[in-house]
Amino acid sequence: MPKGTHKQNVSFKMLSNLIVIPIQVNGRELNFILDSGVGSTILFNLNPTDSLNLRNIEKLKLQGLGQDGAVEAILSRGNELKFGAIKSNKQKLYVVFNDSFDLSSKLGITIHGIIGYELLKDFIVRINYSSKRLTFFTSEGYKDKLCRKCEVIPIEFNMMKPYINVGVVLKEAPTKKVNVKLLIDSGGSDAMWLFENTHPDIVAPTKYFNDFLGEGLSGAIYGKRTMIESLHIGDFTLKNPTVSYPDSLSVAHALKFKGRNGSLGGTILNRFVVTFDYRNNRLLLKKGGKFKDPFRYNMSGIELVHNGKRLVKEKAKPNTLNTYSNNPNASNVTVTLDTSFKYTFKPTYKIQKLRPNSPAALAGIRVGDVLIKINGKYTFDLKLEEIVQYFYEKENTKVTVVVERFGKDYEYSFRLKDMLK
Repeated sequence: MPKGTHKQNVSFKMLSNLIVIPIQVNGRELNFILDSGVGSTILFNLNPTDSLNLRNIEKLKLQGLGQDGAVEAILSRGNELKFGAIKSNKQKLYVVFNDSFDLSSKLGITIHGIIGYELLKDFIVRINYSSKRLTFFTSEGYKDKLCRKCEVIPIEFNMMKPYINVGVVLKEAPTKKVNVKLLIDSGGSDAMWLFENTHPDIVAPTKYFNDFLGEGLSGAIYGKRTMIESLHIGDFTLKNPTVSYPDSLSVAHALKFKGRNGSLGGTILNRFVVTFDYRNNRLLLKKGGKFKDPFRYNMSGIELVHNGKRLVKEKAKPNTLNTYSNNPNASNVTVTLDTSFKYTFKPTYKIQKLRPNSPAALAGIRVGDVLIKINGKYTFDLKLEEIVQYFYEKENTKVTVVVERFGKDYEYSFRLKDMLK
């Protein structure tokens, strides 16, 4: 920060429990996910209009989570990153040219990259999920009295990534607390991941369903989705959190760190006010407004993505004229002079994946269907987040959709079903 400045507030968007912030890269404003689970800053989803004049480049390959192999990338050094009063002139960036790694379609806005350690290491960073505000402090500008009710949790680092020791109680052994080491992963929207066979007491759950868990740099991630009895972080206890067990092929790269047992993601972190203090190897946690919210998951089986835009015919606001009468007993009369229509580009959404034997699949919905209406509302008037929220309601909630398939509209209804009962 500039000399004499010790604090910078930045508003962020929260999409699928992920933090999205705008950062200028070599003068061009791009959207980044703040991802504590990455060491290096990575750019992707760039097009010719995103001219960055990248400096000092060299070709290489990167390996990330997912079932595919390493991806083509370039390393660029000496780049300028800037947002608010925060600026750096010596940043290195990895640029990935993998079209399948497309977070934008899943979040509804263009995402250009992920940034973690390179930003978090230089400041004390407070994340207030409720107010959607990041606060960056210099070491001189932060005092512990700013977080009087915070609990301090030690963290450790491996390959520039922060890890925390927590306790988990599994449904299979409800009287035994198992101590595990988890990556603090603000770039993961799930609550938790546990890796099978990385601990004698972490075994495959007895009650689960197979599900799509997300996208990694190296492809799709699949695994088992279930719940555990409780999660213990310091003196905090969270009851019945959802947890996923990714298949070993998807997380082979992550398993190279032998001490790691899984990840702690955004659905857990957003229940707290979180403060990262990397220089002092600590995480400060304070209960947030969502701390007691029940844990839910997508019961519909639908994975929805943004599908571009289409022209929508809408009734335009009519021109009106008020007329007045000299007769005191007469009421004013509004005359409509003209009623016309306008055409507007609106977003569309399609079903990218569909869980086998899910309520939506059993109702007759298919992969590739374009979602036109949900519970009587046109989807082009809704954000992706607002639509997906219908799939996270209580069990037995009725969902009625209209989908377009090969130019024809079809209506289906189904009820959300809890697969973990």
